[in-house]
Amino acid sequence: MKNLFALSILAASVAMTACSKKPEETTPATGAAATTASASGATIIKIGHAAPLTGPQAHLGKDNENGVRLAVDELNAKGLTIGGQKVQFELHSEDDQADPRIATTVAQKFVDDKVNVMIGHLNSGTTIPASRIYNDAGIVEISPSATNPKYTQQGYKGAFRVMANDVQQGKVLGEFAVKEMAAKNIAIIDDRSAYGQGLADEFEKAAKAAGGTIVAHEFTDDDKFDFAAQLTKIKGTSPDVLFYGGMDAQGAPMAKQMKTLGLKAQFLGGDGIHTTEFMKLAGAAAEGVTASLPGVPLEKMPKGPDFKQKFESKYGAIQLYAPYCYDAVMVVAEAMQRANSAEPAKYLPEMAKTNYEGVTANIKFDDKGDLQGGAITVYRVVKGNWEVLKTVGAQ
Repeated sequence: MKNLFALSILAASVAMTACSKKPEETTPATGAAATTASASGATIIKIGHAAPLTGPQAHLGKDNENGVRLAVDELNAKGLTIGGQKVQFELHSEDDQADPRIATTVAQKFVDDKVNVMIGHLNSGTTIPASRIYNDAGIVEISPSATNPKYTQQGYKGAFRVMANDVQQGKVLGEFAVKEMAAKNIAIIDDRSAYGQGLADEFEKAAKAAGGTIVAHEFTDDDKFDFAAQLTKIKGTSPDVLFYGGMDAQGAPMAKQMKTLGLKAQFLGGDGIHTTEFMKLAGAAAEGVTASLPGVPLEKMPKGPDFKQKFESKYGAIQLYAPYCYDAVMVVAEAMQRANSAEPAKYLPEMAKTNYEGVTANIKFDDKGDLQGGAITVYRVVKGNWEVLKTVGAQ
């Protein structure tokens, strides 16, 4: 009975869709996005988004989602037309729980829903396995936050990234540790995720090349919060700097446990710990912590202060990647307008021609889909605020 009921519903849905289509509308047979109409007659453009919306990284996931939502709301307020048709952008957001297995299930759901573009996923460990599914379905994917270089090294023509990757970020951090933090002996902990391990490996290469010595490299899992064993081993090596490759939900307790154990090393991390949540969770232990963030400081971008005011008036403090999510949506919307189509196969060639003055950067892509000339800024927590120390590669 279930099968008969499902078939009847499917038949009714197909019939309704066929009746509502205009004569010139066709549904791509390749799995690419189909067009539907809203009650007002506008063509619906589905914007897919996925991130951890529950669990320890939920604050980052909601930050990403709100960045996408702000862009969608602004685009809809403009009343855009594409290909001579009024359009309405529609956010479709899913919780991938920062789990690669769940991410692939979410990706297939978006393919079945025929989204016009995918913004995400948040983590490298979810983005990379999901990207194959989007590629096979002909869906363009724009990453606002996955920094592992493997994402754009797979040869997928529809894969793009609007922030600098970990080759760039790791190099800046490794050199900064040795040259600016005067670190001779360096310890590393990473969370074994695609992001944490990838960034830690790039950091290690750069630190060694700059003349530093790696005295320890310990590992944890991205769902663990007790680091006593790793930190005790590291304490015996007397490092000048401890670098952590991972996210703020673990970085904060790690900083606190370093203080408890009397580990004197300076604490250094990547963009995963550069959040207001890190300072909240770490408390007094956050003071003096150093971290990087791709891009120039928001207040130095021509559109940065305006974005900050608009976003925070609606959603509260920016955690991390919201501006990049906003830019990702705006970049694809502009490509659709230039192509006069929201179908990925038709606007994809325009993505490669992008030259968009965004909130975070002037966005242009190289032949792999990576951001050209991405900057990296290094910050330190001073009296409860992330203060700029140095920007490398600003255009």
